[in-house]
Amino acid sequence: MQRKPNILLIYTGGTIGMVKDYDTGSLKAFDFDELLKHIPELAQLDCDIDSVSFKKPIDSSNMNIKYWIEIASIIETNYKAYDGFVVLHGSDTMSYSASALSFMLENLAKPVIFTGSQLPIGDLRTDAKENLITSIQIASLQEKGKPVIKEVGLYFEYKLYRGNRTIKVNAEHFEAFSSPNYPEIAESGVHLKVNSSFLLASKAGKKKFKVHKNMSDQVGTLKLFPGISELVLNAVLATEDLKVLVLETYGAGNAPTDKWFIDKLKNAITKGLHIINVTQCTGGSVTMGHYETSELLQRMQLVNGKDITFEAAITKAMYLIGSGVSDKLFKTIFETSLRGEMQ
Repeated sequence: MQRKPNILLIYTGGTIGMVKDYDTGSLKAFDFDELLKHIPELAQLDCDIDSVSFKKPIDSSNMNIKYWIEIASIIETNYKAYDGFVVLHGSDTMSYSASALSFMLENLAKPVIFTGSQLPIGDLRTDAKENLITSIQIASLQEKGKPVIKEVGLYFEYKLYRGNRTIKVNAEHFEAFSSPNYPEIAESGVHLKVNSSFLLASKAGKKKFKVHKNMSDQVGTLKLFPGISELVLNAVLATEDLKVLVLETYGAGNAPTDKWFIDKLKNAITKGLHIINVTQCTGGSVTMGHYETSELLQRMQLVNGKDITFEAAITKAMYLIGSGVSDKLFKTIFETSLRGEMQ
């Protein structure tokens, strides 16, 4: 008889772990040891569930590298004891965290599913119960005793996405997330349908699971806008110890062709700054050289962000610099898909 999968819930903070105090009207974090009291339906799941919480749950607006390392460390410590992990997280920065963890967890052979909610778990119309129950179901999916999902995913409102392909698109609707450049990898309806052809090919059994805990904060960003001044560009490029700049360009990777703009970027690159070209558009890809306004960027050897999300670009840069990738190899490695984050 096959044993039940063991699932570990990791609560970092966020709306999903809140209940309303009806005496005061305020929200407060509930004790996850009393999870069944709030969601009795969990008893019907064919798995064993344990939970662990941050000592002090945080609002996801306060998420940073330190907390990513804490999540990764919890998974590392419990990796052999559990078949899957569900990370409960505030929705505002969930795409950043899912992207970061995808890079930090190398050769992952088990599911790490991020989820959250728009309404607290005790609210009458909450989306928390469905998101949590289905995330646990997904993390429990097995075939021949092995996990079906072997990557970092993000589940929200009936859809499971590859975590490093997501962006938050709505602060009010239950459909808060989107994956504009990659299909959902599973969908929840009457049945739970896994789109197997879109799953990340696992190297499980071939390479050892490894957790990377060095993430660099020497990364910055600049979003282009019509009328951007030399003062603004100078201020960004003068940032002390800046090693990577994620440049959010127009359309398919286009930027102004003004001599002062191009010269300043050229000078920064000569001094060793890696500049990554990502599009401001929700969907689509950077194709440098397609228009005259991106040809100069291509000639300067800007790093091509292709169809990567901004969230994945930032966290991938943090991971690569933190891992000590050489300046010579940075462009080549960044332009290579490491965890299915780009095509």
